[in-house]
Amino acid sequence: MPTPVSKLDLKDARIAIDAAPCTALLEAIFCRLGFSAQTALAVARHLVDTSLCGIESHGVMRVLEYAAQVQNGVLTPAGETTVHRDDKGVLRVEGGGSLGIPTMIAAYDAGKEEAADRGISALSIREVGHTGRHGAFAETAADNGYLMICLGGGNRKIWRQVAPHGGAKGMLPTNPWCVGLPGGDRGPVVMDFATSMIAGGWIYAARSAGADLPAGCVIDKHGQPTQSPEAYFDGGAILPAGAQKGYAMALVAEIIGEAMLGPSTTECNWLLITLRTDLFRAPGAMQAAAEELLDELRNCPPAPGHDRVEIPGERERAHRAASAGVLAIPARTWGQITDLARKLGIEPPPTGERTLS
Repeated sequence: MPTPVSKLDLKDARIAIDAAPCTALLEAIFCRLGFSAQTALAVARHLVDTSLCGIESHGVMRVLEYAAQVQNGVLTPAGETTVHRDDKGVLRVEGGGSLGIPTMIAAYDAGKEEAADRGISALSIREVGHTGRHGAFAETAADNGYLMICLGGGNRKIWRQVAPHGGAKGMLPTNPWCVGLPGGDRGPVVMDFATSMIAGGWIYAARSAGADLPAGCVIDKHGQPTQSPEAYFDGGAILPAGAQKGYAMALVAEIIGEAMLGPSTTECNWLLITLRTDLFRAPGAMQAAAEELLDELRNCPPAPGHDRVEIPGERERAHRAASAGVLAIPARTWGQITDLARKLGIEPPPTGERTLS
């Protein structure tokens, strides 16, 4: 099984965990925390699939953060997703202050449904907690012929994580952007990233695993470079990706999320735009043209330190296929998840865990 392409400098071993019992354990934890059975299953499946794709910043580790947010009153487990059209004809999707993953699934479905009828859709998503790995939602939509553009921002007064370019203090959230569209013969092209040097989830993952962060991503409370996750939590900040470029993207998302969509609660507000690509070109012709371009890029000579040029979205699909239903999780993180389960009165099922070298 493959080891995730991780941003963590691990000091301890990883362990292999079978996906099915891991999903069952996470589902039981979410049910015990007060989420509905439907939400518990959807979130558990999403987190496990994200780990299988090698994105551990948004994978099973997140159960620890979600549990803490429930216990601290940040999340409302009883909150329900609603989709309605306002008096201006605009679709509004709201999550009731609960976990955002089921709400985002509903939002992407609503966007596809409206775009199928009208050709294009623009809707807002509000009152949601963490919304998971957007690449998963965008890939599904792109498989069905849609271009999806999603960006999130707002609530900077609570989530002051990222320093503006030229600044030495966290002022903005990580304000992610995601774009997915049909690609060539190997599937959709999907970009999904925070506007900061690393997503906030990597810092939580590093803290959980007892690992260091990559150099050049985080500063401490004095504005000095650090690789310590604890230095970040002690008043530090993440740097913007690409200096002024990431800062500009974060700022635009913040204005859209807060000034245009209204006051944020829980975490970000989101704008989701959906477009039917077959309005512009027949699917077969688009796929052929995209494959010609993507094939050229894959055949570009690799730079020193790289073995190949990759296409956004393909690494995750390849990692999932190669994982064969087995997750590689830092041992320390898995211990915290099983400890959480036992504190909630849940005895973890056998997961086939074994130490990886």
